[in-house]
Amino acid sequence: MIRVHLDGELREVSEGSTLISLIPAHPAECAVAIIRPATKEQEKTESITVTTTAGEITLELAGHEVEVLERPDTFGSLSLHWTDRYAAAFGPFPSDIHPERKPHLYERGDVILGCGGYDPKTSYLIFSKSRHLADHGADETGGVVGRVVSGKAVLDRWTTGDRVTKLEPVISWADTSRSFTTTDQSLVLEDGTLIVSHVEITAQGYTPDRITTEAAGSVEHLLIALQSGKFTVDRATSTHILDRKLVGTDVPAQFKRPRREGTVTVRTGGPSVGGVYIYRADVPSSPAHSVVGQVVHGIELVKLAKEGDVLSLRVVPPRIDLLGLPLPEAKRMAAGREITLAIDTDGPDRIVVSQEPGTTLDVLSERSATVTTAPFEKVIDIVLDDARAPLSCDVFRRITGLKEHDAGMMPAFFVFDDVYLFKPKIPTTFKIYPENCPTGEVPGAALAITNDSRKGAGLVGVRLSANREFGPTSEPFEGTNIIGRVIDTDKLKSVKERQTVYIREVKS
Repeated sequence: MIRVHLDGELREVSEGSTLISLIPAHPAECAVAIIRPATKEQEKTESITVTTTAGEITLELAGHEVEVLERPDTFGSLSLHWTDRYAAAFGPFPSDIHPERKPHLYERGDVILGCGGYDPKTSYLIFSKSRHLADHGADETGGVVGRVVSGKAVLDRWTTGDRVTKLEPVISWADTSRSFTTTDQSLVLEDGTLIVSHVEITAQGYTPDRITTEAAGSVEHLLIALQSGKFTVDRATSTHILDRKLVGTDVPAQFKRPRREGTVTVRTGGPSVGGVYIYRADVPSSPAHSVVGQVVHGIELVKLAKEGDVLSLRVVPPRIDLLGLPLPEAKRMAAGREITLAIDTDGPDRIVVSQEPGTTLDVLSERSATVTTAPFEKVIDIVLDDARAPLSCDVFRRITGLKEHDAGMMPAFFVFDDVYLFKPKIPTTFKIYPENCPTGEVPGAALAITNDSRKGAGLVGVRLSANREFGPTSEPFEGTNIIGRVIDTDKLKSVKERQTVYIREVKS
């Protein structure tokens, strides 16, 4: 027999046992952390922390001239020499670069080793504040020696008199035994191995004894993003991992705090708004991030995860979302969570179409919720075609509420013959590119959305009969994106103009 530790619990297994024999129910696509027995040693990461009089930033090093950042003579002379809308330069100091005398394209956050007057004796560390093309006296590679991975707002605060007060490497604990993540269920276990199978997060504001709602809206976004129980590592850096599942979704900025190891945030502004971040290292707070939770188990898995990994994950408390549930099932769920329900119309043949409060923490804080219901005959079931129209289906879910709930709604706009048109409110920032446009004939009961090639972009339609000339929104085929089909076509016949129609997605 050999001994292994699974999620902190000591297990004895037979010699030669494999990973699947230890965790047979673990999702096959989800990675686990394998930490083999060995001593640990402290090592430098490929990052440095730069403390300035205007704030702290973290750089992820890159390029072949990074050693200049570790020299004492560099540190002693790093004061702000000049700044404009495009960049800020600290120095001067001597270096060994060979300037190419040619402009290069730089992105915001790039850190460039350049020089003034093409003289390496007056070199500068230049921080790019915005995307620009310039000749900074860099070498043929462009001179990018690193990138700012946290604290980018500091770049815009630098002014005359600012200087660097400290340059230090970010230190991590590295396991010399080649710790790694794997989905190989046939992996043979070794004596003394530590296995971490999942990550557990406690939501901001939640404890079993006390609930606060300072971050209720942004926590709800976290619960929606991770309700599948899986975190996809779309980006992995020295400081964090990122799940982009709900990138593009607006999130309220509610709880700004320093981002420590194990802190979970959602981005509330910028290019990755809506993304969920878990931090591997301490970084400063950011106005573009709202803290929504803390890792309480599985930080080793977070630290070892690589891009492309899928992590099994659980958030406490589980989400409370009653929309789309038959009322009897909603009542059972509420009773199980000790929540009192106020119901507009009770009955076994009704479906929940609205819930107040709308966030889990608010419901748990009040221990009550008010629900609005609709009879089954007023709720129309649909099937969406993600395989052929993934982008259009995503837009449709966002504008009808199906992205966050099992039930959505849209207002009836116009009804004529066997055509039913709906006009959900669509943000101007949403794009509906041509996708899955029909050819030949559109079958009856097809569900479609008008794409951006037509003035009526965003209009949703259903036509009960097949048609060879126009799509379900009465647009030509090139302006029509087929996104699925309506199951309950009989229920459509009672729909009137200006009526709110409730829909429920049936997973195919």
